[in-house]
Amino acid sequence: MPEFNSIEAVRDALAGQQYIATDEIATVVFLAQRLGKPVLTEGPAGVGKTELSKAWAGAAGRELVRLQCYEGLDESKALYEWEYAKQMLYTQLLRDKLSDVLADAGSLREAADRLGAEEDVFFSERFLLPRPLLRAINSDRPTVLLVDEIDRADAEFEAFLLEILSDFQVSIPELGTITARQHPLVFLTSNNTRELSEALKRRCLYIYIDYPGTSEELRIVRLKVPELTPQLARQAVEVVQQLRRLDLKKNPSVSETLDWARALVALNARSLDRDVLDNTLTVLLKYESDIARARRWLN
Repeated sequence: MPEFNSIEAVRDALAGQQYIATDEIATVVFLAQRLGKPVLTEGPAGVGKTELSKAWAGAAGRELVRLQCYEGLDESKALYEWEYAKQMLYTQLLRDKLSDVLADAGSLREAADRLGAEEDVFFSERFLLPRPLLRAINSDRPTVLLVDEIDRADAEFEAFLLEILSDFQVSIPELGTITARQHPLVFLTSNNTRELSEALKRRCLYIYIDYPGTSEELRIVRLKVPELTPQLARQAVEVVQQLRRLDLKKNPSVSETLDWARALVALNARSLDRDVLDNTLTVLLKYESDIARARRWLN
């Protein structure tokens, strides 16, 4: 595993994964891997919160394990499930072999003990289907656990997750307690659709990632879409920056800026004339009211 002994080393490692990190982001990631603390990143959708965890997994040579949160997510979907189909096949196999298992049992007690041993196999790791949380905890390799859009999950699930992150261990009634073989580095993302608990925030290092400024976004476009000419890249970024000042229902994200840059390359655009802007606005804007407002601004 690579060592990152300075903030500069962290920034360079992220740059090697094509992620442009601010001083604040590089500092928080450095502290997270030194202190073993989770990182909570909040901010608008599409500004690179998820990409940060992916980039760090690549830079650190860790497996990325992702838990995508949604309303109604519960422990079984996040932690583990029993593979009932395999258990049913095993039940049929046990039924077929039952006479062989019990054939030479000397007493009813011995027969019951043998049958009990077979039941233990029924609820064993061979029939356990690990979900992301258990996979990250039980992995032999160091991992990065990404809990994506935690604000979409219910408050009850957030409380459950808090317990897991505090102890890095899981209790499975049929198997006992499974303790992490290695502590994953945890990234949580939130789009601020609801307020997260103070208990969760208290246990995390915090970053707010906002829309980048003009020079920073231009660096991202030049890095991710090098085929776009420097002049057109600057024009595109300046348009996006101005659109974000129009009080839109949904501002264009950085990921949509990159989609637009790739669209301009695909169209062999030489400049951002009125026709090009008018025909490609829907790559950036996804609400009719926003598109209408932008077209009025262009006039």
